[in-house]
Amino acid sequence: MNWINSLVRPKIRDLLKKREVPENLWIKCPETGEMVFHRDLEANHWVVPNSGHHMRMPAKKRLDVFFDDGAYERIQTPEVHADPLKFRDTKRYTDRIKEYRAKSGETDAVLIAKGNVNGMEMTAAVQDFAFMGGSLGMAAGEAILTGMLKAVEAKTPFVLFAASGGARMQEGILSLMQMPRTTVGVQMLREAGLPYIVVLTNPTTGGVSASYAMLGDVHIAEPGAQIGFAGRRVIEQTIREKLPEGFQSAEYLLDHGMVDMVVSRHKLKDTISRICGILLKREIQLPVVEEAEEQASDEKAPAEVAAAKPEEKSETTEKA
Repeated sequence: MNWINSLVRPKIRDLLKKREVPENLWIKCPETGEMVFHRDLEANHWVVPNSGHHMRMPAKKRLDVFFDDGAYERIQTPEVHADPLKFRDTKRYTDRIKEYRAKSGETDAVLIAKGNVNGMEMTAAVQDFAFMGGSLGMAAGEAILTGMLKAVEAKTPFVLFAASGGARMQEGILSLMQMPRTTVGVQMLREAGLPYIVVLTNPTTGGVSASYAMLGDVHIAEPGAQIGFAGRRVIEQTIREKLPEGFQSAEYLLDHGMVDMVVSRHKLKDTISRICGILLKREIQLPVVEEAEEQASDEKAPAEVAAAKPEEKSETTEKA
């Protein structure tokens, strides 16, 4: 025991203690370098206010934002063998899985939930990139297939938020098997006449983009999302050519017909509910604020037309 502990009074001793400052209080925008306070970024759905850059959004928070009032029912997925190939690289695969499970509180990279979106019941799957890069393994494939089966049973649209680096190499061929298995699930949705909407977030690559992520009825991409199979550097080294600027970005894919639309994260919920309402011929309950804005724009339009008519008359008078 040193002299500070033995002689200094408790209140003064507390002042002398170094306070630990939490990390990541300020987050830097990759595009502009702007520093944004983490609470402001979270309140804006992880979109940088000035630049509009879409940061990665936590999987649980995406479910909270997507479903009405953040109310939804989590769907439990079947357990799978943790390490079928007894894989080991710098550490054992089982140890790596345990670390990610302890950090995230989830069993694997895919979350399945069911709830209402603007009054319409939907089933949604979210891939968590923070869990081993959102990689597709047996557990993730089983979760997606379970979500699709639940959607068929409940006769709800199925919405997938894709974010992945591809198939999980630690599970080898068993991981690649999930590509045709999930494709069968997509076919089941189509046979049931249910919409399958895919939201491509940053990044969506590898075996995921080569299977269920590109088999949706409608493909929506978030602004700036990287979408493709192989990486830019691998393609350039293979074909020995320089790829165009913005290659594999959401906007580039939209221009080349690979995605149907690029939608801001703030408008995703209403856009998806509108699409599902049209496909299923069901009514949806849009937010009251949006309806008021639409009504104001409708009332404004006739006034603009009436104001334009006197100008047209004066022009014809001058010509006469």
